[in-house]
This record gives sequence, C-alpha cells and structure tokens, in this order.
Amino acid sequence: MHIFALPSMSLRFVPVWRRNLLVWRKLAIPSILGNLADPLIYVLGLGYGLGSMLPEVGGVPYIAFLAAGMVCSSTMNSATFESMYSAFSRMHVQRTWDAIMNAACSRAWRFSPSCGCSACQARSCLSG
Repeated sequence: MHIFALPSMSLRFVPVWRRNLLVWRKLAIPSILGNLADPLIYVLGLGYGLGSMLPEVGGVPYIAFLAAGMVCSSTMNSATFESMYSAFSRMHVQRTWDAIMNAACSRAWRFSPSCGCSACQARSCLSG
C-alpha cells in the first residue's frame, strides 16, 4: 500500500466541465471584444489626445510609453475580472455550486470509500 498514492480517476467532473464549456462558448466573443476595446479606447484617448500635448518620456514618444503600460494593465485586469466574476456569478447569481453540493447521490456512492465527493461524505456522516 502506498501512502501517497493518487486517487482513482472518476468521470463525475465531465457534466460540470461540459456546462462550463457551453457557457464559455456562448460568452467568448463578447469577452474578447470587450478585452480588446478597453485598452484601445485608452490608447486612442490618452495616447493621441493627451499625448499630442505632452513631451517625450525618457526619449520615447508618450504613446509608446502609454502602450506598454496599457498592455500590462489590460492583461492583469482581464485575467482578474474573468476569473473573479465567473466565480462570483456561479456562487451568488446562478447558485451552481449549491446545486452541485445538493445533487442527489446514489446509496452506493454515499457509503463507498472511493467516492471523493464531499457532499456524499457529509450526507453519509449525517445520515448515519
């Protein structure tokens, strides 16, 4: 017996993964367009509007100086928003996690030691 053996692989994650894939496919194009439009508006407004009135920054035109910062800023903002908003939406708006935790488990899974589902383990402890 191995003390640090990996758990056996189960395919119970597939319905949740499939649901997330379908939601992603539905929202991918608007998300990509929004993530591209936001820094583009800032670069056009600040780079060409304000940049025409400002001198060079460290020997570099202001728009080049601004563009480097906007790439970093928009990457960080996009990654943070995409991950945090989807988690918030699944937790509070859609209640997806509550539905997964409250899904019915079969009696065989409830008392099976190989079941890794925390909801099933909690039910087996509560039901005795």
